[in-house]
Amino acid sequence: MSKYTKEDILRMAEEEDVEFIRLQFTDLFGALKNVAVTASQLERALDNRCMFDGSSIEGFVRIEESDMALYPDPDTFVIFPWRPQQGKVARMICDIHYPDGGQFEGDPRYILKKVIAKAHDMGYTFDVGPECEFFLFDLDEEGRPTTKTSETAGYFDLGPADLGENARRDMVLTLEDMGYVVEASHHEVAPAQQEIDLQYDEALRIADGLMTFKLAVKTIARQHGRHATFMPKPVYGLNGSGLHINMSLSRDGKNMFNDTSDVLGLSREAYYFIGGIIRHIKGITAVANPTVNSYKRLVPGYEAPVSIDWQGNNRSAMLRIPAVPGENIRVELRSPDPAANPYLLLALCLAAGLEGIEKKIMPQQSGGIALQSGGMMPQGVDGNKPESLPSSLIEAVSYLEQDDLLCETLGSHISKKYVEAKKKEWEAYCTQITGWETERYLDRF
Repeated sequence: MSKYTKEDILRMAEEEDVEFIRLQFTDLFGALKNVAVTASQLERALDNRCMFDGSSIEGFVRIEESDMALYPDPDTFVIFPWRPQQGKVARMICDIHYPDGGQFEGDPRYILKKVIAKAHDMGYTFDVGPECEFFLFDLDEEGRPTTKTSETAGYFDLGPADLGENARRDMVLTLEDMGYVVEASHHEVAPAQQEIDLQYDEALRIADGLMTFKLAVKTIARQHGRHATFMPKPVYGLNGSGLHINMSLSRDGKNMFNDTSDVLGLSREAYYFIGGIIRHIKGITAVANPTVNSYKRLVPGYEAPVSIDWQGNNRSAMLRIPAVPGENIRVELRSPDPAANPYLLLALCLAAGLEGIEKKIMPQQSGGIALQSGGMMPQGVDGNKPESLPSSLIEAVSYLEQDDLLCETLGSHISKKYVEAKKKEWEAYCTQITGWETERYLDRF
């Protein structure tokens, strides 16, 4: 049930002197788009009568079926704190529909809502807490982004070594002004690398929040004369940026992953959920790590996982169980990066986890062994070497193509368009001549 009605939105817009409303949506590849309307057109927007050209959005529709309708979600109405406070600018996140009212199957938000509905039918609420890393780099004299920074701060350092401290503070305050609760923020391992963690919440709100988060972070960074990038691995030899996803299922407010009698504090449902993730992680990786650059982060020596393993409180594992007992217990997936489309990423994780519960997939089927208590030891501890995550975009896309559950979850429209686009991206990358090649070969041969 919606928190706000149409009348609530019209009243708030008038009371707050809102002059422009951005109707936002996310494309197939996680880019935020918008159509702006004035306050005089707000009622028309709330009646779902704002149209846009879907053929201009990559991965949406062909030119002959280009008209698409924006259906704003009133509960996502928020005023941008960084815009002028006279003639304010607000936004609402929209679902995408066909002109006849039918749901557009290529809308990533719709894909997540479908899987959430399945979870609800099974009696579950999907709760998520994201930890998002990014870099704050200098701009050049013409205002273009670079990969340069004059700071040398490291993990948990503070000012004056941490030159991003003030920008990060303003980012947190901005997100709080927009209704998002920030659990923590700090400097990360690499120079200029930052992390901000959003409080646990239901999956759809978190996916919406991550898209809002990226916009707010980039905007505030520019106000501080910096460029914020969510590129997974922008600098060779330094840690890349991850998007760690903490997940659990609840029922009637009770954490269904909690079992204090288990050696790891996990319920059977939690083990099954882990088993489902492990079974499908190779295909999930095509969405969790969606760029050529993503796989330069997933290499040994930089704290990013490279193996399909799960353990207790071990920060090198792909899946770990943080040391938070009882009702706060959760499963943390550490392989995704912040270039991922959060709607599709969470949809696939949930779909895989639910299949694990439905089919009672124990994680030892991927290499673990049973404990006497009925719990499961982490994968690989019995001496079996765990499998590796895909090492390239094209390898991950191949696994996605072969995974019936993931393709069914995405739907034929998105799975086909996504695979086609990523194959083209890989082909374009393979034909490039890089600086590394010319430096290594030009004078040698």
